[in-house]
Amino acid sequence: MATPATAVDAPAQEAADGYFSPLAPAKHVLLATFKWGRTPVAVPARVVAEGDCAYFQTWSTSRTAKRLRHNDWVQAAPCAALGLYRYGPWLDATARLLAGGEASQVAEKLTREHPGRHGGLASLARRFRGARPAHYELRPCGGAAIRTDRGTTGRPRQT
Repeated sequence: MATPATAVDAPAQEAADGYFSPLAPAKHVLLATFKWGRTPVAVPARVVAEGDCAYFQTWSTSRTAKRLRHNDWVQAAPCAALGLYRYGPWLDATARLLAGGEASQVAEKLTREHPGRHGGLASLARRFRGARPAHYELRPCGGAAIRTDRGTTGRPRQT
């Protein structure tokens, strides 16, 4: 006999059913953004996945945020802590900068999911230099599919 689902199990079940379900159990995600010439640059990030959406934070003055201002297409894959080893498929997504109430809700979700990660002396030093946290929402690309090949150059292929 199956046990009834509780309110605590709801986010886990929602993440398991969506496009970003391979990212839900991972502690770190390798996030690949693209330079002007379509050269990929991958950095590890902490992500919260919920169904067909995923959220992450970067700093407004970071290179990742600057690349996302010019090209909103990203790829994400579960990885090891330093991003040296990727152990899942690349997922094609589109990043959207959040503002206002949406950004504060995402900040709370990230803090709840990854406690102690978004504060401390490093955060304080960045704020003194004028950086602000920038929260992004990842959505699946239109017609995108999970890529199993190793290449990351070019737009997602239609499958």
